[in-house]
Amino acid sequence: MRIGILTSGGDCPGINATIRGVCKTAIHSYGMEVIGIHSGFKGLLDLDYEELNKRSLTGLLTMGGTILGTSREKPYKKKQIDSSINKPALLAENVRKLGLDAVVCIGGNGTQKTANHMAKAGLPVIGIPKTIDNDIYGTDICFGFQTAVSIATEAIDRLHSTASAHQRVMVIEVMGHKAGWIALYSGMAGGGDVILLPERAYSMKNICNSITTRMKRGKNYAIVVVAEGLPIDDSDKRAGEYIARQIERMTGVETRETVLGYTQRGGSPCSSDRILATRMGSHAVELIVRKEFGRMVAVSGKEITSVPLNEVAGITRLLPQNHELILQGEKMGICFG
Repeated sequence: MRIGILTSGGDCPGINATIRGVCKTAIHSYGMEVIGIHSGFKGLLDLDYEELNKRSLTGLLTMGGTILGTSREKPYKKKQIDSSINKPALLAENVRKLGLDAVVCIGGNGTQKTANHMAKAGLPVIGIPKTIDNDIYGTDICFGFQTAVSIATEAIDRLHSTASAHQRVMVIEVMGHKAGWIALYSGMAGGGDVILLPERAYSMKNICNSITTRMKRGKNYAIVVVAEGLPIDDSDKRAGEYIARQIERMTGVETRETVLGYTQRGGSPCSSDRILATRMGSHAVELIVRKEFGRMVAVSGKEITSVPLNEVAGITRLLPQNHELILQGEKMGICFG
């Protein structure tokens, strides 16, 4: 068989480990030919690709980013920049032109949505979920998440000493546009006093009362962890900046904000993400061998399984209000807004 593999959307620790997992399983166990498609779906439209072999895979397990490159090309988007090109038709034509028996699409919510469109068009496609936000529906966890949480936790650890030395409130903004998985996990792991999530309503009065009560008890600083997608009243400010300014205004305590930004997405994946990426990549090949197309690789408990793309594409996995870490945090006195 001849399969193609592409990476689309934002970069994420573990993509290269996934490419390695797909290729090594396909080549070693099944003698497949693997084509690496450059720049996501754009490369499939432009026929920009290379053949991947065992030599191509050297060093990928620990390498950040993606050797194939990525883009945010959405060929099935209704309003296309160049309306003279029928991108869905061109995509299908190029899959046939390359002689691909399957296309493995590694990416986030947008990528899985595009993969589902391809499946509906009759193309043999397999999706592998990738996002540090951990917000892809249908899987318990995505590779990249644990690495991002580790990076955010280390940053929070470092802010404790600075906050204590200067008797300040330190607000740290972490990634998470719609879902607060990174904020919750890093906030709990890093000893955050206030954790603010996009899924939960918050009151500045409650937040400030929590901080002032803490200081009255002899704690001369506080750590506030904020997800970047937290709804705020000022569209000109980032969530972290807005919360910091409100805290300082309402409490009179000197407050500073730190935005982690893209540092959470870069660099080498942690050990657990390397293993997860490898397992997911290998399982994608097993689905191809069984010709179970139109599915996304997923984690259910401790098992690697798969789910139909049409049941998960375009759906965001949000934090449930009764998540065990939120309930545990509330019992420990952590303010969630």
